[in-house]
Amino acid sequence: MTTLQQILPGVAAAPRNTGLRRARKVLRPARTVPGVTVALTLVGGLGATAAEIVSGLLGATLGWVPVNELVELAGKTTWPEAEATALFLAGLGVLMLLLAAVPGRTRLVPVETSDPLIVIGITRAGLRRTLRAAAQQVAGVDKARVRLRPRTIEVTVMTGEETPGSMLRQVGTAVGDRLTGVGTLGTGEVVVRLRRKGM
Repeated sequence: MTTLQQILPGVAAAPRNTGLRRARKVLRPARTVPGVTVALTLVGGLGATAAEIVSGLLGATLGWVPVNELVELAGKTTWPEAEATALFLAGLGVLMLLLAAVPGRTRLVPVETSDPLIVIGITRAGLRRTLRAAAQQVAGVDKARVRLRPRTIEVTVMTGEETPGSMLRQVGTAVGDRLTGVGTLGTGEVVVRLRRKGM
């Protein structure tokens, strides 16, 4: 098979996945709790039913699952009588499938690495703390609060004195430098807001 890169050796192939996309895919949380819950429920219920049926065929019932009563109930019950229960169970099954298929929200912010095979993340709380510390190191800032939005980082600084506009630029620069030093991916732009004490 001939690829374009083999035909044109000087042309570099564009990577299919960027570092950010790959990191988000690796760092997303697994749906372990719903998966284990469903698996254990199915194994327990179906295992007990299978053991009950096999023991009934051998002539001695275990009494774990009332198979005969369930068969009689199923023979007597019509669809309108079981409609609500069937719809509830079907909805529960669809919900479990969606929980398994849709990835959870990652609690880690991807960090850039020089090795494409290594993926590292920093907790959102840890990133907020380090950015808050960077903002509070600027002269004139009494307190700072950091919020991580989907496409922006919102830094609110509190001060008690008349502040020049240059202080906001200094806070933005300090936070931006810290972001560059940490090497976070996909964090967006930094927005700095000023709040005076007593307001």
